[in-house]
Amino acid sequence: MKLTLSQRLSLVFSILLLACCGASAWLQIRANIMHEKEVVQGLSRGLARSIALDAQLMHAEDDSAATQGLSADAVRRLFSRLMDVNPSVEVYLLDMDGRIVGHAAPAGSLKRDHVSLEPIRRLLANEPLPIQGDDPRSEKGRKVFSAAILRAGERKVGYIYVILQSEEHDRLAARATASSVLRTTLWSMVVVAALVLIAGLIAFRLITRPLRRLTTTMRQLDTRADQLALPATAEASPRDEIAVLEHAFGDMAARINQQWTTMRQLDHDRREVVANISHDLRTPLGSLHGYLETLSLKDEMLTPAERQHYLGIALAQSQKVGRLAQALFELARLEHGSVQPELEAFSLSDLIQDVFQKFELQAAERQVRLMATLPHPAPMVRADLGMIERVLTNLFDNAIRHTPAGGEVEITVQPNAGGLVAVTVSDTGPGVPAAMRENLFRRPVALQGEYRVGGLGLLTVNRILQLHHSKIELVSEPGTGAVFCFTLAAA
Repeated sequence: MKLTLSQRLSLVFSILLLACCGASAWLQIRANIMHEKEVVQGLSRGLARSIALDAQLMHAEDDSAATQGLSADAVRRLFSRLMDVNPSVEVYLLDMDGRIVGHAAPAGSLKRDHVSLEPIRRLLANEPLPIQGDDPRSEKGRKVFSAAILRAGERKVGYIYVILQSEEHDRLAARATASSVLRTTLWSMVVVAALVLIAGLIAFRLITRPLRRLTTTMRQLDTRADQLALPATAEASPRDEIAVLEHAFGDMAARINQQWTTMRQLDHDRREVVANISHDLRTPLGSLHGYLETLSLKDEMLTPAERQHYLGIALAQSQKVGRLAQALFELARLEHGSVQPELEAFSLSDLIQDVFQKFELQAAERQVRLMATLPHPAPMVRADLGMIERVLTNLFDNAIRHTPAGGEVEITVQPNAGGLVAVTVSDTGPGVPAAMRENLFRRPVALQGEYRVGGLGLLTVNRILQLHHSKIELVSEPGTGAVFCFTLAAA
């Protein structure tokens, strides 16, 4: 059976609480017992001294009489009377080595004939109580006692050793403990445990409430583009781990939603690119197929001039398909990341001059002027020469094709602060309508039956500049000529 976190915490807490209550009860009972022993030993500390001074034990005249010459019957009668008066004590006579030489115990009740003298010396030295000594009626038991030196004149001849809690006392104490103290302790333990358990469960409930709320929120998280509804939380305190976790999950969920939205948009753009490219390929391929089919079916009926005309059209359409396929292949390589820029320092002015020469005939045919505004001295940039040439080629090709006769295409280079060089390419054509500006750098945009940005041209430009940690921007207003701007790192 799988338990929740709250249930596991409650179970562990309950087990620890019961263990602590049991240990507390044991310590309390033991403390009561030790306290009782301390009190009994303190009150009866002088008992052995009083017995030692009893005149009945002092009638011997020589040193050995005190422990050896005394009448065993006399000792037994004295000790019996003392134990009858106080049944909770047991009285023993010891020699100087701790051997038991006199007692009033029943025959066979003694389990040892020798008592350790070290506790006796500690008691006589007034060390802190309780002090426990050997119990003659137990092989390993120890009990509180009273002891005094037995003297014959000025000589020490033995000890009076009094066990203060006899076997009868132990039996009565056990019955009393079982009937009252233990029952009271157990009931108090049950009550305390119940109260602490209730308080602990309530505390766990309050502590784990944010976790339960977070668990519910996490279960609601799925791969939807709409924003996940998270509980409003203030700035998390670094000392509140649960609040920090909840706040971190909120940030993670927001990033996931943002990334999912971006992925959906990219997938939508990819589908549109594929659809647009398919449409763009269908037209020249259809035209190419039609002219080739005509040449195949009517070859004998066509004049050489007509045959050459049809071949020229088919060749032009074939070249158009080839250029589109090459652009698509180039964009795919850039998107895949298999092409990385090889940075080098070069003169931007020299590159612009080469691009001008490439488009000189095309601009002359369309009666478009090419202009350049360059600072002096010519700026040096650090970039991939081939990629930046491709960027300028695409921008100039688009600008020339969509600039009317008598218009102009201009490139401006201006060093900026921060080690950057700004490049601007502008034309005097119709510009980009407002409805097409949002997705201008994400997918091909059609204008009057053909792509305003050369199909994949601007997508390629955007990706190349991204690899250079830059971006292309359309900075002109709708209804005016298109003005594209980007920056490169200065060398």
